[in-house]
Amino acid sequence: MRFAILGTGIVGSTLGSALLAAGHEVRMGSRSASNPRAAEWARDAHADGRASHGTFADAAAFGDIVFNCTSGVASLAALEATGRENLRGKILIDVANPLDFSRGMPPSLTVCNTDSLGEQIQRALPETRVVKTLNTINCLVMVDPGRVPGDHVVFLSGNDAAAKQVVAAGLSDWFGWDRRNIIDLGDITSARGTEMFLPLWVRLMMTVGSADFNLNLVRARPASLELGEPTAVH
Repeated sequence: MRFAILGTGIVGSTLGSALLAAGHEVRMGSRSASNPRAAEWARDAHADGRASHGTFADAAAFGDIVFNCTSGVASLAALEATGRENLRGKILIDVANPLDFSRGMPPSLTVCNTDSLGEQIQRALPETRVVKTLNTINCLVMVDPGRVPGDHVVFLSGNDAAAKQVVAAGLSDWFGWDRRNIIDLGDITSARGTEMFLPLWVRLMMTVGSADFNLNLVRARPASLELGEPTAVH
């Protein structure tokens, strides 16, 4: 399968390298076709030609599935530069968070409560199948859940049920997530909750001194939640 990685930071390079290791083709996109970090990543991948780089538009046109790994405050502009036609009908896996570091640590959120970055992206790209996931964990845990011992969960949000099934299967096949631990939270509005978890995630990281942690969902047996239960994607 062909993947596009939008963004050249540690999240994008980590996901891209893991997808290459799983045998896929990956093109990393940035604003410039000659971006030095993207060129270095592709050169150092040693993936028999399966790693390449180009502009945001080049990458999105190449990929069957697209990962948004850009900085959350720049995601909408980056996706506009990508071109709606290059994303039409495709699954866009949004791992970005709307974090504002302009006043240092800890960051604040640029959008919350009544909206989310995931929703903004879906509104901007109505013909794209946006799935929000992986944004509540460190990038090394994203691609290697075994770094954290025991059961722990990853969430999905999105309006397209079929797209979420594809992504859930991919999280298992590409990165080794246990399907029992992939939780479908519902439509794209549920991305508000996962994005608003980030201030707590940052505080936990600062407190424990490590990013190698995650949440687990521990439920009573039998469960009896009056508001309904989240759904594991099997």
